[in-house]
Amino acid sequence: MARVLVVEDEKDLQDVMDYNLRAAGHAVSLSARGAPVMSLVQQSPPDLILLDLMLPDMSGLEVCRNLKSHPQSRGIPIIMVTARGAEVDRVVGFELGADDYVVKPFSVRELMLRVQAVLRRKRAEAPPPSGSVTFGRLSIDRDVPRVLVDGHEVVLTALELKLLCTLYDRRDRVQSRSVLLDDVWGVSGENTTRTVDTHVKRLREKLGDAGDYIETVRGIGYRFAGNASGQDA
Repeated sequence: MARVLVVEDEKDLQDVMDYNLRAAGHAVSLSARGAPVMSLVQQSPPDLILLDLMLPDMSGLEVCRNLKSHPQSRGIPIIMVTARGAEVDRVVGFELGADDYVVKPFSVRELMLRVQAVLRRKRAEAPPPSGSVTFGRLSIDRDVPRVLVDGHEVVLTALELKLLCTLYDRRDRVQSRSVLLDDVWGVSGENTTRTVDTHVKRLREKLGDAGDYIETVRGIGYRFAGNASGQDA
């Protein structure tokens, strides 16, 4: 059993999600607005949040951003449930830290399978490494979290930090785009891999000279340099 918070303003859809989640054995909390979400999470942290993006009082993207910026709620998985299915909407959602993205109208069975997949993946996750590491000009402190290049802080989104840490932890090993999609975004490698290219490009730009540690392996994916003298391939 898991505790699931459903943030959805369409009453009929809210009822359908509530019924099916409870039938699957989950404990369900409901909210029709985005503003109370942080308070609800602080009072009783859920194991998963189903989040509509078009809420009456504020954008679901803003709700997601608030949740992912707060230490208490940062690790709670979020499935975005929305009628906005364009690729740019998906990219923004995953960039903000969403674990999955379901487009309305959807099959209830598909939604329940995605809920189970996200919960299963969350339970199987090992605790992330802690502490700080220094690699050439780059320093990563996962506990704060904070990234420094030549002693100057670089502001990364939660997803960019996860991408950087994933590449660093597997340094000198080539990571295909599909593997990165699975492990960083938590989505099937069958999805467009341009998402990975776009985020790697943005991450390199933010890291400046230290961005050269992330090497392109043409036709395959990316690799974090095995030593601090790495340059783009």
